[in-house]
Amino acid sequence: MCLILIAWRAHPHYPLVLAANRDEFHARPAASAAWWDRQPGMLAGRDLSAGGTWLGITADGRFAALTNYRDPSRTLVDAPSRGALVPATLAAAIPAAERLRQLQQTAGAYNGFNLIFGDREQLAVFESVSGKGHLLGPGVYGLSNHLLDTPWPKVRNAKSALAAALARLPAEEALLQLLRDGRQADDEQLPRTGVSLEWERLLSSAFIRAPDYGTRCSTIVLLDAGGRVRFVEWNWDRSGEPSGRVEYGFQITAAAAS
Repeated sequence: MCLILIAWRAHPHYPLVLAANRDEFHARPAASAAWWDRQPGMLAGRDLSAGGTWLGITADGRFAALTNYRDPSRTLVDAPSRGALVPATLAAAIPAAERLRQLQQTAGAYNGFNLIFGDREQLAVFESVSGKGHLLGPGVYGLSNHLLDTPWPKVRNAKSALAAALARLPAEEALLQLLRDGRQADDEQLPRTGVSLEWERLLSSAFIRAPDYGTRCSTIVLLDAGGRVRFVEWNWDRSGEPSGRVEYGFQITAAAAS
């Protein structure tokens, strides 16, 4: 993922609202979100190149999502795929604090990443570049390809739009609209992450359109106070136009509240 927005216990009827975009090269194959056969009880898209995923949720209400940390100077050539971190986190079924400790021990093997995850009781984030993780309180959070809530223009704009969209729930149009925001930042507002100015411009919008690289899918996850999950994923083609949509709804099991 390249943009993850989470409203955690910020709405009286929806304790979790997640909206996210996955940006990737169009040539990299992927499968739309579905229940995994090899990891029963996990709903997620699938990277068909390395076998992992960028975002997932389980039948008992645990969720995880991943972004890469953008810094070409830190690249490890033979590092394992970061996409394995989401299934591993969802398979662990352990308290968030314990998973954070595990990540501190293993994160150095991977290229830079941020992992935000939780269940009905806790929300946590781990930032591999700093080697730190912590639990998060109620609020609205934004995560792109730096650290949590780094005030890049697209993160600031999306967080503001998410806060406004909460008032319109359960309607999802405002959530999709903020994910489809293609406005690029002015040059003076661009971060300097080690890529070219042209790439900084391209990557500065929430929704990216380019022939070879762009926003491949957008996902919205709503968890209501009664434990009902709504999961919607839109897929986009090279022109940024719709190429598919999947939707799932399910009641999470009592295990998520234990």
